[in-house]
Amino acid sequence: MFDGGRSVAAALGIVTPSRTRGRAISGAVAGVLDAVSYLGVRPFRATARTTRRLMAFGLIVLATTLTKFARSRAVVHPLIWGQIRRAGVGLLPFVGVLSVMTGFVLIGQTAALLGQVGAAKLLGPVLVVGLFRELAPLATALLVLMRIGTATVVELATMRATGEVEALEALNIDPIHFLVMPRVLGLALSVFCLTVYFLIGSLLSGYFFCFVQQLPLTPTEYLDQIAQALEWQDLLLLVLKTIGFGAAMAVITCYQGLARPLGLEQVPEATTRAVTHTVMACVVLDMSFLALYLLL
Repeated sequence: MFDGGRSVAAALGIVTPSRTRGRAISGAVAGVLDAVSYLGVRPFRATARTTRRLMAFGLIVLATTLTKFARSRAVVHPLIWGQIRRAGVGLLPFVGVLSVMTGFVLIGQTAALLGQVGAAKLLGPVLVVGLFRELAPLATALLVLMRIGTATVVELATMRATGEVEALEALNIDPIHFLVMPRVLGLALSVFCLTVYFLIGSLLSGYFFCFVQQLPLTPTEYLDQIAQALEWQDLLLLVLKTIGFGAAMAVITCYQGLARPLGLEQVPEATTRAVTHTVMACVVLDMSFLALYLLL
C-alpha cells in the first residue's frame, strides 16, 4: 500500500517531503561543486593564460635583443645606460642604507649568538646560505621593483593610453626595440650590481657591529670563514638569480604597460598586476634556482 501510494504520487507529480529534501541536498552539493570549480579552476586557468602570454612576450623580447642589439646604437645604447643610471646609480643610497641595517640586524646578532653557544665557526656557512643565496638578491630585486618597476608600468601605460606607442609604430620604430630592450638589459645589470653593493655594505656593517660588541673575531678570521664557505656554485647562483630577477621584472612591467590598450584610469590597476606578478615570478625563479643548485 505504501509503495503503491508512492507510485501514485509520482504518477500524479506530487512532490513528497523526502523528495524535496533530496532535491535540496542535490542542489546544495551542486552549488558547492560549482564554487570549488570557480575558486580552483578559474584562477588556475587565468594564471596559466597570463604565464603563457608573459613567456611569449619574453621570447619576443629575447629575439629582438639578439637580432637588433647592434642596430641603432647611437639611439638605443644610450637608453640602456640611462636605465642603468636610473635603476642602478639612483638607488645606491637606498641600497646602502638597507645593507647597513641588514648587517647590523642579521650578521651582528648572528655572530653574537653563535659566539654565545660556542659555534662561531658556523658564521661563514650561515651568511652564505642566508645572505648570499637568498636575502641579498631578493631584497635588492624588491627594492628595485618598488622604486623603478612601478614607475616603468606607469610610464609605458601612460604612453600607450595617450597614443605615443602607436605613433612610434607609425614612424616604423619597433616599440620592443626602443622601449623594452633597454629596460630589460638595464634592470638586469642594475639588480646584479646593486646586489654586489648590498653584500659589501652588509659584510662591512656586520663586522663593525661585531667590533663594537668586542666579539673575539678578527677581520682575517671573519673574511676567511666567508671565503671558505663560498663555492663556485654560490657565485654562479648569485649571478644567474640577480640577472633573472631583473630581466623578469622588466619583462613583466613592460608587458603590463604595453600589452593592451589602456585608459588612464586603468594605469593603477596595471601597476598592481605588475607588482603581484613580479613578486610571484621572483619566488618561482628563486625556487627554480634552488633546485638547480641542489642538482649541481
